[in-house]
Amino acid sequence: MADTGRARKIADRIKTLIAANVASIVKDPDLGFITITDVRVTGDLQHASVFYTVFGDTAQRETTAALLEKNKGKLRSFVGQQIQIRLTPSLDFFADAIPETAAHLEDLLREAKERDAQVAAAAAGATYAGEPDPYKKAEDEELAAEADADALSGDLSSGDGADARS
Repeated sequence: MADTGRARKIADRIKTLIAANVASIVKDPDLGFITITDVRVTGDLQHASVFYTVFGDTAQRETTAALLEKNKGKLRSFVGQQIQIRLTPSLDFFADAIPETAAHLEDLLREAKERDAQVAAAAAGATYAGEPDPYKKAEDEELAAEADADALSGDLSSGDGADARS
């Protein structure tokens, strides 16, 4: 069994080879604008999963998927010639869900921004439920400090002096 480092290197090499040469190998004008996003190779180097995205509508994606499936053997043969390992991994193509996920995230972010704007608009004319200014002011703090000082001096003057040592 191969180590994961070797599998990762082979996956990167397969990704580079397919991305650079898919148009020249498939040679079909119906092939969409394809981007190879990721390749994952199993630990025994027998199977490679190739993830791709296609720029265009649903029909373009379906046509591209059919062309990749049809030319899977040519692509595998090309990869085998280039990487030159004992067994060439079989290739399986999967449409990547990155564009749909990104669109969904964009929708969620737009919705959150709209809600934030609604909350900000509602808060613009808001007033306090109780007093106009519920926080302490400097005058209140001075009065409280004087009251604490009076209470403290009263406690000291009424003491019996048992705690004082000379």
